[in-house]
Amino acid sequence: MPKILHFGVGNFHRAHQAWYTAQANAISDEQWSITGVSLRSAGIRDRLASQNFEYTLVIKDAQSVDCRTIDVIDDILVAAENAQAVVEAIADPQTAVVTLTVTEKGYHLDPSDGGLNLSDPAISEDLGSGSPKTIYGFLAEGLRRRRERGGAALNIVSCDNLPDNGSKLRRALSSYCTAAEIDLADYPERGLAFANTMVDRIVPATDDALRDEVFARTGRRDAHPVSTEVFTEWYIEDVLHAPYPDWASVGARLVKDVEPFELRKLRLLNGSHSLLAYAGLLAGYVYVHEAVGDPTIRKRVEQLMAEATQTLPGESRTDATGYCRALFERFENPNLNHRLEQIAMDGSLKLPIRIVPVIRELEQLGCSAEAAHGAMVTWADYVIRTVRLSGELNDPKSSEMTAIIRQSNDDVLLHNRLLQLLL
Repeated sequence: MPKILHFGVGNFHRAHQAWYTAQANAISDEQWSITGVSLRSAGIRDRLASQNFEYTLVIKDAQSVDCRTIDVIDDILVAAENAQAVVEAIADPQTAVVTLTVTEKGYHLDPSDGGLNLSDPAISEDLGSGSPKTIYGFLAEGLRRRRERGGAALNIVSCDNLPDNGSKLRRALSSYCTAAEIDLADYPERGLAFANTMVDRIVPATDDALRDEVFARTGRRDAHPVSTEVFTEWYIEDVLHAPYPDWASVGARLVKDVEPFELRKLRLLNGSHSLLAYAGLLAGYVYVHEAVGDPTIRKRVEQLMAEATQTLPGESRTDATGYCRALFERFENPNLNHRLEQIAMDGSLKLPIRIVPVIRELEQLGCSAEAAHGAMVTWADYVIRTVRLSGELNDPKSSEMTAIIRQSNDDVLLHNRLLQLLL
């Protein structure tokens, strides 16, 4: 049975790539399985192992709910417990696809040039210890062994919200291999494919209310179900060499250039999500559908969408009106209960991808970026209030931003200093 190895077995993967794979299996004689990798925590492995790694996917729109059992995961490896098992899974010739959803933080990129940050403590530790903990340590050693065993072709597919995600991963892995003195230059021609992708599906965090709902609807106790919306998209750059599931037959699109779809999603959906999160939390809301129901916040989102649309390439700009209309329908879905706090985390990594490019490109065009600037100020307001009220900020730059805020009570000064971190 051909296999997929997936790094980052979170809710998004289980509602998106795993769902596509299950759908493809349902219409094909060829059956694919997924072995998951959790880099640190055993929690997801322990919760799903007791139910044979099956789980319930609850697909909701405003009027209906559909519960489906997803059974494509065969195991979850915990890298912190057995790093060598992860390396061997990459080296295994039965593994034809490696997919990743490790969030922006998991790539350890230098914001100044988008390359690998070799001074990042996690990368330095990987290079010095010989016992991998990051995706680069695992991929480099796994590919080295795979090459020694014949170099079977492998598709490496990043599914994170990063522009040029596959290209960035290839470049960063090359930098890591150079630093680690691992030479993959002689890997067989067409042996490795790094595909850029655009993924889209809104997936809230799991809570006890969802577990209770699954039991009420199905009669089954599920330790870790997932809820999601009906809408889903997956654009994959058509460069794959090794075998892969027939994702295209169940809705994925193989395209020559992912960028137009990627920019549309990052700047219209993700950028709007960030504004909804910060403005909504400041206004006392909990969920996305509550925030978008506030006329003032909704107007700000509409203005941000209008500005961002001006920065899109022609193909994406042409259908932006319909796309934005559909986004509001998705945001208004009352059954998802998508928490604003989930979206608000890691803003220092997300906004330079989602909103800062809109500001820069509008300035180059000589156009107003008032709404985009306003979104950045709202983020700063949220950071200042969160630090002052709780001191707990879920962000990789939490320590730096907390130190800035505690040095002054001058909000104008604090706004300027926080925005300088991102602009």
